[in-house]
Amino acid sequence: MDQSELERMATLLEARGRYRILRRLEPRAVYDDPDGSVLHRGIFLDVETTGTDPSADEIIELAMVPFDFASDGRIFTVHGSFGRLRDPGRSIPPDVVALTGITDEMVAGQSIDPADVEAFVGSNSVVLVVAHHAGFDRAFAERFYGAFARLPWACSWREIPWADEGFADGTKLANLAAGYGFFHGGHRAVDDCRAGVELLSRRLPRSGRRALDVLLESARTPRWRIRATGAPFELREILKARRYRWDPGENGRPRAWFIDVTAEALDAERDFLRSEIYRREVDIDARRIDAYDRYSDRA
Repeated sequence: MDQSELERMATLLEARGRYRILRRLEPRAVYDDPDGSVLHRGIFLDVETTGTDPSADEIIELAMVPFDFASDGRIFTVHGSFGRLRDPGRSIPPDVVALTGITDEMVAGQSIDPADVEAFVGSNSVVLVVAHHAGFDRAFAERFYGAFARLPWACSWREIPWADEGFADGTKLANLAAGYGFFHGGHRAVDDCRAGVELLSRRLPRSGRRALDVLLESARTPRWRIRATGAPFELREILKARRYRWDPGENGRPRAWFIDVTAEALDAERDFLRSEIYRREVDIDARRIDAYDRYSDRA
């Protein structure tokens, strides 16, 4: 049965309203046709690792997919990818093997030369690194490859309001892809990057804006990181409900709940902490951050 007949059958099933069809992602080399717009080069990056601690765990796979984009979020050409495996020097934990499909045999003797990473990033004149969990990927990438410390980063998971756009089934790449009607080979780094670029090219269901347009707006906007240092333990649920996150105090930082807000919301957040958390006049720890240090240990 040829592809056109299969597609006809899928369309018939969808039309009945009782079936939902997921199509395998077919990576594209071109999304929008060039029209004279000024283009910039971004890369979608993903790492697979032996665990979640960047100070102790190791990268076992690194992938980067470069793409050209305009300032309004349109994606044009997608360029050749970088995908390498790396021997971590110890056995890959069974749960990681089960998740990624990467085995000790696959990575045996493999390495990723930092010079090759620097050359790939430099030759593409990258102006933005995007990852779907930038808080995770950036920490590992910067530890191994210094090029990433000098670039601005954006997070397609945290900086696009997927829930507000109607994605109620979660914000993992696979969930978002299913929401748009496609699936991909998840948890292999290049496949995840190509799925990420595909998501960035799509329009959001409720606002109608391109996902990359929303992400770029967020990346361009400086924020203030407010740390509720010494906040009473019994008030943690109030902070969590307000979307504060917990910093366990690594890399010399004090343990504290924190939140990132825009400059317009800074005074209101200080007032909230003084009135609802500390319940007294106190200096509030607030620091300006932008895409160059967001998601890094420097923030």
